[in-house]
Amino acid sequence: MQTYQLQKNKTKKQEPEHREDHIIDLRQMQKDYETPSGSFTALQDINLHIQTGEFVAIIGKSGSGKTTLLNLLAGIDRPTKGEAIIAETNLGLLTESGLAEWRGRNVGLVFQFFQLLPTLTVAENVMLPMDFAEIIPAAKRRSKALELLELVDILDQADKFPVTLSGGQQQRAAIARALANDPPILMTDEPTGNLDEATRTSVLELFTKLNADGRTIIIVTHERDISAYTNRQVTLVDGRVAEDIQR
Repeated sequence: MQTYQLQKNKTKKQEPEHREDHIIDLRQMQKDYETPSGSFTALQDINLHIQTGEFVAIIGKSGSGKTTLLNLLAGIDRPTKGEAIIAETNLGLLTESGLAEWRGRNVGLVFQFFQLLPTLTVAENVMLPMDFAEIIPAAKRRSKALELLELVDILDQADKFPVTLSGGQQQRAAIARALANDPPILMTDEPTGNLDEATRTSVLELFTKLNADGRTIIIVTHERDISAYTNRQVTLVDGRVAEDIQR
């Protein structure tokens, strides 16, 4: 096991050049928010390099900046300073519509509260990202959705509405939806926070299986014991990388 501590006051010149095996490069990343009491820095001096195929846990207490970091990684938000090169794309060079298109092709997102549309069946929820990105031909979208539901072991729930599913089944449906356009990166925000222990374990084992198939996975969580499933653990404290442990 190797441990890398944050080196403060790095300059951009000290950062290594972008490598082809880096699917994510964050350089001198900073995110500020304006509040009634003044400017608040949520993230500062973030230099993070993730190789293709890594399974990384980003860990921290509430307010540590981990969800802000996920939003920057997914192109949902923009940094105040710094540069993000993700999936061979400099996100700072993209327009808002360009970011949306990039995200649809490169990132699958899984959230704590599932965010499945209640008026659509499970299969229709999985097909929705395909309809937006238009990567997969319309005639093949349902069959692709069924393949993904089989992958996450809930094919028998395809034509049911989300409200009829258990929490674990809904999370599996959300994972299938995140995989709809076969993105190289899967990003998850507290994906096991609403699950019981047995279901939590089964979902984490599913992430491990997806990672073994070559997908890069980033899981944001406050649960330190998740490191048993990941091969790298990045800890945030007060908006900075306090520790980066690679197994």
